[in-house]
Amino acid sequence: MSLPKRVVLVGPMGAGKSTIGRMLAKELGYRFLDSDRIIEERCGANIPWIFDVEGEDGFRARETAMLDELSREDNTVLATGGGAYLNDETRALMREHAITVWLNADLETLWKRVQKRDTRPLLQRDDAKSVLTNLLAERTPIYSQADLVVRSKDGPHTNTVNAILKALKTWKPE
Repeated sequence: MSLPKRVVLVGPMGAGKSTIGRMLAKELGYRFLDSDRIIEERCGANIPWIFDVEGEDGFRARETAMLDELSREDNTVLATGGGAYLNDETRALMREHAITVWLNADLETLWKRVQKRDTRPLLQRDDAKSVLTNLLAERTPIYSQADLVVRSKDGPHTNTVNAILKALKTWKPE
């Protein structure tokens, strides 16, 4: 059985999309792409600045255009931003051109991970854990539309990478 040429990782902030994506790409012998980093490189500005200046709608428009391009790249693992999969158009593009994998992590794992960095615009508030809780509740039904669902648990990321590899090897398109 052949593996898909394009794998897109989706899920909330803190699910491990970038870290796990790098490891998965290495295992597959693919290139790793991080849509947020590429947006920052092309804009010459970081995500929080883009959010401040252009608002979330401006950022999402950039993100959709970028994901349309990146999801067509062969032999790649693409890590997306936490909100990327929420947009109907973006979700359809990703599912049309790649296999989507939801890294499904529980709230406590996400909370532990997101506290390690202060670069998440949606959490720059005093009630950040409540925001994360609400985002997870709102977004879970959409993330669950991904082609594959793999648990991203606290612990070695190699466990999640191995679970993705196993799921990819047994995946059959609808």
